Amino acid sequence: MHLGVYIFPTDYSIRIDELARALEERGFESLFVPEHTHIPACRRSPWPGGGELPREYSHTLDPFVGLAVAAAVTTRLRVGTGICLLTERDPIVTAKEAASLDLLSGGRFELGIGAGWNAEEMENHGTAFETRFRVMCERAKAIRAIWHDDEASYHGEFVQFDRIWSWPKPVQRPNPPIILGGETRHTLRRVVEFCDGWMPRGRSFRDPAAEMARLRQHADEAGRDVASIATTIFGAPPKPEFLDGCRANGVHRALFTLPSEGRDAILPMLDKLAAHL
Repeated sequence: MHLGVYIFPTDYSIRIDELARALEERGFESLFVPEHTHIPACRRSPWPGGGELPREYSHTLDPFVGLAVAAAVTTRLRVGTGICLLTERDPIVTAKEAASLDLLSGGRFELGIGAGWNAEEMENHGTAFETRFRVMCERAKAIRAIWHDDEASYHGEFVQFDRIWSWPKPVQRPNPPIILGGETRHTLRRVVEFCDGWMPRGRSFRDPAAEMARLRQHADEAGRDVASIATTIFGAPPKPEFLDGCRANGVHRALFTLPSEGRDAILPMLDKLAAHL
């Protein structure tokens, strides 16, 4: 099982290039970052974590810019979005950005996706909250078509385009992994329908055997080999017994949480977390 980290990279936390180098030097496999284009000041949508929304949500860097910098200063570290809010993104532009990052990183990019929880944030981008999952699915499928086809087209409810040319194509074939975040049965159905991986949150993945059995059941019902789906635990607790359970049950990757703090706080944390490698 691979071990990596995720962090909200901000204008006040450790620089993402320094973090990326430090991760690779210590033997971590991957770096994932989340996305919020902005946070509406009205704050109508409650934060799912409860209480006040943490400062880093409105300060986080653009994920593709940040991950490009991280990839540029490393050679082995895999870089990914955890998660990219496709409900707030044009699929043609996002396909281009992701393919460019995969090319420039030498095939080290993974596209973690989700629909999001902040209704007014996605509404600012033209997506209605009640359609968010349908929008996300269509945009993900359209992105994959652009990556794969020399003359891509897509005709759905929310995404419509006739034949287009768009290069570069990703280095990874058939495509960079598309990993869907979430834990519900609807998430698992979408995972087995069109994704390469599943990204549940650690706080909802308390029993690795039971959770991987849920994934296996949905894969079996869809006639898909569960081995073709790589599971990444987002925000895994750094506890040996939990990590051993994940390894024993076929989890592909566990991501530890890093706070949005400066180098003096982060680098000692990496040294401690590296003991689990």
